[in-house]
Amino acid sequence: MGGGDRDVPERDSQRTTDNGLLTTESMLNFLLETFRLGLRNLVLHKLRSFLTALGIILGVAAVICMVAIGEGAKQVALAQLRQLGAKNILIRSSPPAISTEATGRSSRVLSYGLHRDDLDRLTTLPRLAKIVPMRDTEQKVTHGGLLAGSAHAIGTVPDAFDVINLPLARGHYFNQIHYDEKASVCVIGASVAKQLFPFEDPIGTEVQIGASGRSTMICTVIGVLDPTGVRGEGQKMIGRDLDDDVYFPLSTARSAFGDAVVNIKAGSMERKIIELSEIWIQVQEVDDVEPIALIAENTLANFHAGSVDYVVKAPLDILRAAEASARSFDFLIVGIASISLLVGGIGIMNIMLATVTERTREIGIRRALGAKQRHITLQFLIETTVISLTGGLIGISLGILAAKSVPLIARLFRSVDEHPIQIATWSVLGSFIISGVIGVGFGLYPAIMAARMNPIEALRHE
Repeated sequence: MGGGDRDVPERDSQRTTDNGLLTTESMLNFLLETFRLGLRNLVLHKLRSFLTALGIILGVAAVICMVAIGEGAKQVALAQLRQLGAKNILIRSSPPAISTEATGRSSRVLSYGLHRDDLDRLTTLPRLAKIVPMRDTEQKVTHGGLLAGSAHAIGTVPDAFDVINLPLARGHYFNQIHYDEKASVCVIGASVAKQLFPFEDPIGTEVQIGASGRSTMICTVIGVLDPTGVRGEGQKMIGRDLDDDVYFPLSTARSAFGDAVVNIKAGSMERKIIELSEIWIQVQEVDDVEPIALIAENTLANFHAGSVDYVVKAPLDILRAAEASARSFDFLIVGIASISLLVGGIGIMNIMLATVTERTREIGIRRALGAKQRHITLQFLIETTVISLTGGLIGISLGILAAKSVPLIARLFRSVDEHPIQIATWSVLGSFIISGVIGVGFGLYPAIMAARMNPIEALRHE
């Protein structure tokens, strides 16, 4: 008998468990059936469903495409920063403003820019790792009748290749011995190699630096540089294309060409005296860049008598500019996405309110058969969520396709630089989640209205 009493709780527990399983299965069946119903309504009203989700589609696509463009710009800036050196500061000579009277003269002499005394002063700056002077001789570079039209013949020191991160394609750099002996050797950029040596190996051959009839020198090519890839803001900061540079010892440049550059044109002559075109400063840590740049600028200002004949730049400025541009993109993205998603949400709410009116009798029948208010609410919420999530998926596909088309479109226009893109995972996932939230948020009011209908009045509705 005792054993029979002990079996009763076990049977009751089993019954409770079975009821619980049945309840769970019923809920799953209800959700699946409601989900199928939502899909069926979408299929039955394809155009209406598409137009309802159009705002969601455009908003999500805009977010993904714009974020991809912004991330691509940021990656370009990071690449420029890595190439030019995150710890570097560039001080470049800049011609001062010339008066109208001076411009009209047939002959003039200009003296401006950085001096060797400036180099000595900057060498005393704190937290300094290396300092590299450069002198653009503004001389022509030729070989066998071929002219490298965009080439810059630059005298510098051996540390330049390390500071500016100029990797070799073949050959070797000039060294301190070359510098001390004022050797006539040079290292040429990738573009110069293509222009002057289209069908031969430049290593060991000679190029002429300087125009015939004036000071000239013959340099032996001992190295060819890899393409730097510095474009856009990086190239703008430097003021030239690094791939067009021809580097030879600064000691050799001074000996051959001095500090003067003479430009003779029809009816006029201009003589410029520039001791140094650039000074590259490499500091010990990235955090030192901005304070040392400020100290360098103040140091030079004290000895240039108010003449603004130099500019101080840092590759870190490129990243700052890219971040500012990315923030502008972010504001634009938020604006476009907010308007599109708001319009999409209002469209979903409007269509669902009309759907509630169309399906009033169906709601009454479901309520009469025992459906509770939460069942009706859940049914309409699932339908709005299906619409918005479907719109989100279409928007994601459209956004990724549009983003991947940007470089292809850029290549069609030769005047436009190719713009890389990078699709951010967070933008894809975030857009999909937000589209689901929109469906729930804007579908809640129509769903509550449907659930609160009086079953008897709903059954009488025609």
